[in-house]
Amino acid sequence: MKSFEIQGKTTYQALGPGCWGIVTADGTAYRPVNFPEEWKVEGKEVRVRVEPVEESASVFMWGQAVRIVGG
Repeated sequence: MKSFEIQGKTTYQALGPGCWGIVTADGTAYRPVNFPEEWKVEGKEVRVRVEPVEESASVFMWGQAVRIVGG
């Protein structure tokens, strides 16, 4: 899969079981499946390389699923 870089702010979404994600300046929402514990702070600025993750089914109803592959 092709990786790409995103930059944005961390946010917690209380939908369903709840999840952490990253929202970019243009409002695009990403949900890293391997979200680091140390980033679980509302509004933290992050820049990271990710790759898309295909999910057959998910309980989360927010954001595009991605996997962090680099800082």
